[in-house]
Amino acid sequence: MLQTILITLLIVAISVVLLSVKILFKKNGRFPNTHVSGNKAMKAKGIGCVQSQDREAQRANPHAIAERKDIR
Repeated sequence: MLQTILITLLIVAISVVLLSVKILFKKNGRFPNTHVSGNKAMKAKGIGCVQSQDREAQRANPHAIAERKDIR
């Protein structure tokens, strides 16, 4: 049981180190931008982030006319 846990922890540690080699050893290493807004091909097609589009759609329109509430 203990041997299985130690082997699992060793495999996970090796995986983390291998995944972070580029970040650790490259000058100014950063995680890659995997967001839709960071993709040049998506920008060229006019495809944007859903969260950004939603935020923009919910923003108050300064040219909107206030609705009138009828009192009955």
